Amino acid sequence: MPDIKHLKIACQGVAKDFSESLIPAVIKSLGYQPIWTNPLNCDLMVIGPFFTEKKLDRHIPKPLRALFKRLSNRANEQPKGPLSLFITGENVRHDFQNCDYSISFDLGVCKPNHLRMPYWMEMVDWSSGGVTGNRNPRYGRLLNIERLMQPLGNDFLRRAQTAAIFASHLREPRGTLLSAVKREVEVVEFGRTFNPDIKNHLESGIIKYDALQNFAFNLCPENGMYPGYYTEKIPEAFMAGCLPITWADENIKIDFNPKAFINLAQMSIRDFSELKEILHSRKILEAYANEALLVNKPSIDHLKAYLNEVIRQALS
Repeated sequence: MPDIKHLKIACQGVAKDFSESLIPAVIKSLGYQPIWTNPLNCDLMVIGPFFTEKKLDRHIPKPLRALFKRLSNRANEQPKGPLSLFITGENVRHDFQNCDYSISFDLGVCKPNHLRMPYWMEMVDWSSGGVTGNRNPRYGRLLNIERLMQPLGNDFLRRAQTAAIFASHLREPRGTLLSAVKREVEVVEFGRTFNPDIKNHLESGIIKYDALQNFAFNLCPENGMYPGYYTEKIPEAFMAGCLPITWADENIKIDFNPKAFINLAQMSIRDFSELKEILHSRKILEAYANEALLVNKPSIDHLKAYLNEVIRQALS
């Protein structure tokens, strides 16, 4: 039996459940055992979008700040610390933190130290490729690639023609989009925005997959619009048998079949007037039902190769 290779990892500014996410799972599949440690004793420093660097000199008297700056510059001339990797599931850019490597949503970044991996791929069951350990407790299960590559099917037409929305806030454009859909169909609201007793997604008592079985539509707009920023919202709706109603830019076709969901972004200029015909036309809805969300089967081989190189650099 080969010796277990250890990789000492420190994290700053990442989600609380990062250790149960896809990146550590892939690292394990590559033959490394993550050892979670502190920034002073790690091989790899993982920086997330919630990390904020404190201003170290704010409590130093002004006459001494110039000396502090000189000493800091001298310290920066010492050998570099651990290799750093920026990972984000939020709508921030790949260079949001000054790191050696980055993994983000961003499209069109031609840099060898950047990898595009949209967040929805975090929530996929990759066990067929030897990767296990990532979880999606809020939804109740991992996404199944085979299901997403099949047509939505007509089952959603036999459901109550109502929509569900899950939201922890109604910052724009969510409020406007919710109002537009409400003009056409009933929308049942889930989440902290509508129920102040809910603390967060993981403690809501709601399994999203199960709740969506009662609805034909799921209003699931992205939090923001940026080329490449596509999360788990659309595939979660689709896998639960709902027709997704979203808000995203046209580059979304790089990940998902645009004929398999309703994109409100294209209707904004006409005050969403097209939505009435779409939601009340069986012929149009049947056309959506015949479409699969994924046209090409995704893979994480590129992620494995990328992390393999990151680890090699970190341990060298």
